[in-house]
Amino acid sequence: MQKQVVKKNERVEEVFNLFISHMQEFLKEAKLNHEEYTNFVNWADRLGRAGELPLYADVFLETHVLRAMYTDKPGTQPSLLGPYFIEGSPEIEKEPGKPYTLTQRPDEAGEVLIFKGNVSNTDGMPLANAKVEMWQNDSTGKYSAFDADAPRYNLRGHFFTDEDGNFEVKSIVPLPYSIPDQGPTGEFLEYMDQHPMRPAHLHFMFEADGHETLITQVFFEGDEWLETDVADGVRTELVTKLEDKGDHKEASLNFVMRRD
Repeated sequence: MQKQVVKKNERVEEVFNLFISHMQEFLKEAKLNHEEYTNFVNWADRLGRAGELPLYADVFLETHVLRAMYTDKPGTQPSLLGPYFIEGSPEIEKEPGKPYTLTQRPDEAGEVLIFKGNVSNTDGMPLANAKVEMWQNDSTGKYSAFDADAPRYNLRGHFFTDEDGNFEVKSIVPLPYSIPDQGPTGEFLEYMDQHPMRPAHLHFMFEADGHETLITQVFFEGDEWLETDVADGVRTELVTKLEDKGDHKEASLNFVMRRD
């Protein structure tokens, strides 16, 4: 069998050497002994075997990466992609004079939500025909394609902004939920004496020609988990008010994309 030839990647070498340099300083500061190191390796092995590595990285690492990259930049702050995104959501058709309706079952339980938004760029220009990908959990706090009994693309879909960068979509009010906590990730939470809860939120991904893709979340005032989100994904500018309109709730938020 012919051996595969892998071309040297200087960027990989650069990042690895930097990682080792910082790891050496970390080990000096933490005074880690070999037993603790071995326990960590065994736990990380269980994490991988349980398929929870993406979950752990999304919940405990990604927010720090995003803060380091974007805190001082203009535009809407990104938040976590999260482990519940899937490719291939359906395009939602819009009836004239009505909002888009996020894909859902005919008897979908939950409070009706009308969410309104506007998409512009850091120059103040509205972004027409920007793609808006949206997903969320259902009235049981579960996501389709994962732990829910719902169809694969339930409460998922994509649509496009109008000529002024506006969009309006009908869905249901999302619920706070617990991340999976019965495996190695839950073991880590116990070590940290930390709860597994995330506040209710909507997921959005925005794409427009000539602009960076914006992946973010929208949260709601008054949620009991806002200040202690296990994933530390809440940004003040991403919190909006959920208004009671009698037969439904309404919320809105504007989004600003950065140019490439």
